[in-house]
Amino acid sequence: MKGKLITFEGCEGSGKSTQLKLLAEKLDNLGVDYIMTREPGGSAIAEQIRAVILDGKNTAMCDECEALLYAASRVQLLKEVIVPALESGKLVVCDRYVDSSLAYQGIARGLGEDFIASINAAALGKYSPDMTIFLDISPEDAFRRKNGADKDDRMEQQGMAFHKKVYQGYRRLAEKYPRIRSVDCSGTKYETSDKIWQLFRQNGIV
Repeated sequence: MKGKLITFEGCEGSGKSTQLKLLAEKLDNLGVDYIMTREPGGSAIAEQIRAVILDGKNTAMCDECEALLYAASRVQLLKEVIVPALESGKLVVCDRYVDSSLAYQGIARGLGEDFIASINAAALGKYSPDMTIFLDISPEDAFRRKNGADKDDRMEQQGMAFHKKVYQGYRRLAEKYPRIRSVDCSGTKYETSDKIWQLFRQNGIV
């Protein structure tokens, strides 16, 4: 029996790490057989690619290079971690996946969804998420909540105009793909966690 792939998406500072921690506690209490991983990264090779992408010194990186590096990290994680876990029947929860590339590089960078789809054929084809949780909070509110952008993170340092485009990109994707479920994050972290858990229940994930 093939497992399910659930992905979490959102702008920088949207609270994904916090929500994934709260979700893990619930899954542990139920005894669910699952793994949690992240993008970019999640395996030794993919983590090395992550370091290159996010290095604040790499200001000369062109948009196409950025998109291709994300795709390279993703396919390595798929082959090494996600696919074996799914084939063994595990639930896989991933912090970011291909929708990040569609929102950040395809829409906000202006490379186009077709280009992103072409370099992420494996992820968008056979290994599309069963459900995607989009933590819906504006970049203004998200950065305010985390006390500003991380000066060592190249993506966080892209400027508010860029992050607004990312946010609008996510909202456009949520309208286009029914698997993307938007979760209002205006309440407490526990209220948001309860909304996510309700979606897991309603969609037969747990």
